[in-house]
Amino acid sequence: MQLEEVAKALKELGHPTRLFIFKHLVKAGEQGLPVGELQKQLAIPASTLSHHIAALVSVGLVKQNRESRTLLCVSQYAVLEEIIAFFRDECCINSPEHRQDQGQELPS
Repeated sequence: MQLEEVAKALKELGHPTRLFIFKHLVKAGEQGLPVGELQKQLAIPASTLSHHIAALVSVGLVKQNRESRTLLCVSQYAVLEEIIAFFRDECCINSPEHRQDQGQELPS
């Protein structure tokens, strides 16, 4: 994942409501949550929730699936893992923990 993509994803997660949504979707697992359930938890208007979900969908963090009459939101774990890998590989490369994980000896 490139720097610009990570920055866009983090920007969208920087809003408390979107972070709440994403956190609950990650906890829900691969089956996701119905939009109605998220709306109950947040107690916000449907149009506001739709706006926040659209922002998360636009950066690939969330996918929506329709099952019959229910609209489900599902977190995209692969994208989350790419963001985590970006920080691990690009930002923590010289940390003692990273070097140890890579089998490199630490200076004495």
